[in-house]
Amino acid sequence: MRGLLAPLERKNGWTLAEQAGERGPQGMQRLLNEADWDEHRVRDHVRSYVLEHIGAQDGVLVVDETGFIKKGVRSAGVQRQYTGTTGKIDNCQLGVFLAYASGQGRALIDRELYLPVSWTEDDARRTAARIGPGITFATKPRLARAMIERAIGAGTPFSWVTADEAYGQDTALRSWLETNGIPYVMAVPKSFRCGPRGQNARTLAAILPEEAFETRSAGPGAHGLREYDWAVVQLPGEDGEFEAGLLIRRSLADGELAYYRVHAPKGTPLTELVRVAGMRWAIEECFQAAKNEAGLDHYQVRFHQAWYRHITLAMAAAAYLTALRTTSRQDTGKEEPATAWSG
Repeated sequence: MRGLLAPLERKNGWTLAEQAGERGPQGMQRLLNEADWDEHRVRDHVRSYVLEHIGAQDGVLVVDETGFIKKGVRSAGVQRQYTGTTGKIDNCQLGVFLAYASGQGRALIDRELYLPVSWTEDDARRTAARIGPGITFATKPRLARAMIERAIGAGTPFSWVTADEAYGQDTALRSWLETNGIPYVMAVPKSFRCGPRGQNARTLAAILPEEAFETRSAGPGAHGLREYDWAVVQLPGEDGEFEAGLLIRRSLADGELAYYRVHAPKGTPLTELVRVAGMRWAIEECFQAAKNEAGLDHYQVRFHQAWYRHITLAMAAAAYLTALRTTSRQDTGKEEPATAWSG
């Protein structure tokens, strides 16, 4: 852990061993490959630690994936596939992550390695990478659901779930959230059909009058407040305590549009929907911090369990840095965030 937090250019077995004063990487390799410890219980401790420092009823669960570029073909789950890390098809592993974000900070709290069918249905590859017999193929949205279920089971306080298009357009994930009364604001593509007559998101936005848009900030960014024009179109199909909607974001600079499917408690104000949509960027900040400061992507492992072990320890290191930042802010006397619905 000290090595993961140290100012090292690379944080692999050799450099971590040197930082610890060891002659070779064998001890670090054994920690990831053979030692007797439960990486999933450590994950649970990381989540509890994060909630202790930044947990709040207005918290948001954020789902996204990130790629880990690889040169070989023997690391569990690696294949040529699209990754937003490089913006193209690359030889990589894909990790699906769950972040927790509140007014106090943000941190990664769960992780799953995506295993393509080319791995789950190849017995030789499974054996070589030590993929257990109980592990079967699961889509990335299904992995996301499993992580949200774990967060709920652990009593995580949160108000919303948000994610990008890959998850927002997944009918099964949205249906599960709706069935369990969990509000969400999730990105969808312009072709997403949601109108009363089957119109897609782009068509619904095109027929909106100009007065339907309001300028709101989605929170601070690297270059100041992220201000956009926003509008909401109410959609059919909800009753009871919730309402369905399409949230539309329009760039002030070039008019570019983005779309979000909304499942929200009735009467939720536009400012709250915008806040949640803006929280989606929190997980990108988590990835950047964990990779740059805690060696999230510096591992050199091939086995399935070893991936989880390195990633979990890197998440723990990144969570520690989040706690330090949060403690520093609290020392300045900032108020606690407002409360909202609890998951």
